[in-house]
Amino acid sequence: MQGRRPYNLPSSLDFTLHLTPTTPSPLSIDLSEPTPMRIQRLITENPVVIFTRSACYMCDVIKRLFYSIGVYPTVIELEDDEIADLADFPHPTAAAGDAGDAIAPAVFIAGDSVGGLENLVALHLKGHLVSRLVEIGALQGVVL
Repeated sequence: MQGRRPYNLPSSLDFTLHLTPTTPSPLSIDLSEPTPMRIQRLITENPVVIFTRSACYMCDVIKRLFYSIGVYPTVIELEDDEIADLADFPHPTAAAGDAGDAIAPAVFIAGDSVGGLENLVALHLKGHLVSRLVEIGALQGVVL
């Protein structure tokens, strides 16, 4: 053990670690904050947000599309009981009374609902996705 020194601390010492909060993260979870308010806050504070559910292949495809463009969105995985709260927000492809499968995944760009995978791919194929991401500052270094 060349260059290493073992530290033998006396066992009679009592250590206490005090953690003090700094600035709260935009992704911080305040349990007293209702889910609809938390969803609205995340949509407002982040340029690109994807609300997903566990084991959702469409959610993975959406993330991979953004990653391939060079955008790393905020991804929030919702629990089943929170999916219903997402229905309160505009979602172009969801009909009234839709189940969670029709609501998540949900993509928001600059606070505007894009919808799910189908709408996002359509936006990209029309050539509007990259320009929108550049416009809001989520994608830099691209000349249009």
